[in-house]
Amino acid sequence: MPAELTVPAELRRHAHSERPLLICDSERVSYAEAYDASAALARELLATGAGKGTHIGLLYPNGVAFVVAMLAAARIGAVVVPFSTFGTAAELRAQLADADIEILLSARRYRGNDYVERLAGVSDVEAPCLRRVWFDTDELIRLGEGVDPELLAACEDDVDGCDVLAIIYTSGSTGPPKGAVHTHESLLGHQRNLNEIRGLTPGDRLFCNSPFFWIGGFGFALLATLLAGSTLICSNAVEPAETLDLLEAEQPTVTNGFVAGIAALTRHPSFGSRDLSSMRRGNLYPIMAPDARPADPDLRHNMLGMTEAGSVVLLSGDDTDQPESRRGSYGKPAPGFETMVLGSGELCIRGPYLMQGYYGRSREESFDADGWFHTGDLVRVDDDGFYYFVGRAGAMIKTAGANVTPAEVEKALDSVLDGAATAHVLGLPDPERGQIVAAVLVLDRPLDIADDLLRSRLRELLSAYKIPRRFVRIPRAQLPVMSSGKIDMPALARLFDD
Repeated sequence: MPAELTVPAELRRHAHSERPLLICDSERVSYAEAYDASAALARELLATGAGKGTHIGLLYPNGVAFVVAMLAAARIGAVVVPFSTFGTAAELRAQLADADIEILLSARRYRGNDYVERLAGVSDVEAPCLRRVWFDTDELIRLGEGVDPELLAACEDDVDGCDVLAIIYTSGSTGPPKGAVHTHESLLGHQRNLNEIRGLTPGDRLFCNSPFFWIGGFGFALLATLLAGSTLICSNAVEPAETLDLLEAEQPTVTNGFVAGIAALTRHPSFGSRDLSSMRRGNLYPIMAPDARPADPDLRHNMLGMTEAGSVVLLSGDDTDQPESRRGSYGKPAPGFETMVLGSGELCIRGPYLMQGYYGRSREESFDADGWFHTGDLVRVDDDGFYYFVGRAGAMIKTAGANVTPAEVEKALDSVLDGAATAHVLGLPDPERGQIVAAVLVLDRPLDIADDLLRSRLRELLSAYKIPRRFVRIPRAQLPVMSSGKIDMPALARLFDD
């Protein structure tokens, strides 16, 4: 029988490697160092009574502490539950309860967030399963000194592919955050397939700007790096110059993450003089080598990922420019996923790499009777089987009987605004038309175009009923966002109340 696909087994393969596993600003840890450090912490956790199935929360920014803690928990068969570093006191307490956290390992503070203060006085009623919160590991280290290493080895051997590895919470942009339950086999098996498609190898150095508490950072970056034996590079620097220094010094070969998250790098005065020639693959086009950047990003395949699918579910390994007829393609389903598109255009998926379900929710709240997960994403499929993202089901605007997709209007506005602002389109209630199309223009620099002139230019790109009837302009600093980093849509709508 083939060996089980588990985090302990994968880490053991690299136990003696001096290759860096993670480089995060001034921090770095090799595979061998991560193996030894996580073994010490794993023994310490065993000394506290943790073991297989224990729910261990991690509240750390990207960095060595998160990696070591994740590996330690996984090695004893515990369930890893990452917490957002953006979380408010109320949100942290809610997740402690919802995920039945027994032990929380946490940083003391990060970017002005004082987690000691936010977690002070958590009651048994608020988090009935919580036994310990550790901000320092000194006491843990003393506890673990008496634990026999052979006990850890036995715990590692007892971890199976079907055991739960992690509960990853959704961002909560369309409702309360829910915890997607993923096993070792499902998450690692999926990342192994994705690594083959994108060609991630031991010689690669992956730069990713996704936080480890979301599935993109946890799966498509951290676990993918472990499977490939490559090196993961990330940055928590506030100053763009520091991140640019890191990229020049460490020379990543692959990039993945959120393009919006690297916009500040491209605006830095030194950007044009930086040597970023090592970055030739991935999707962070604005910071990649100039001759590797597409002239038109819409002619390159995009990717669609989601927490419930264990990261990316639509993609393509072809990173060349596509024909005009394939503009906006999101590729095809990843291996192991069945897909079904409903008459409404909603994408449904199922397969062995899908989550086990939402933690603490019934199966009916996660899947339909035939096991399909309804994603809420609207797509279309062309004759060659390529998928195109249309929008979110709940975001569709119904105006005078016609459907308007916000993404289509936002794309047209982006073209007209030419980088001066970012557009967010939504529907507002209207007694005659049901809804009207409205747009919030988030300004990066002064915009002198009057609303009427903007509408005139949009008529060349959009049908009349799709053109926004109302505009609001705000500086980027005033864009309302939730603690998850996602846009607060109800607050965005309230901007039109005046």
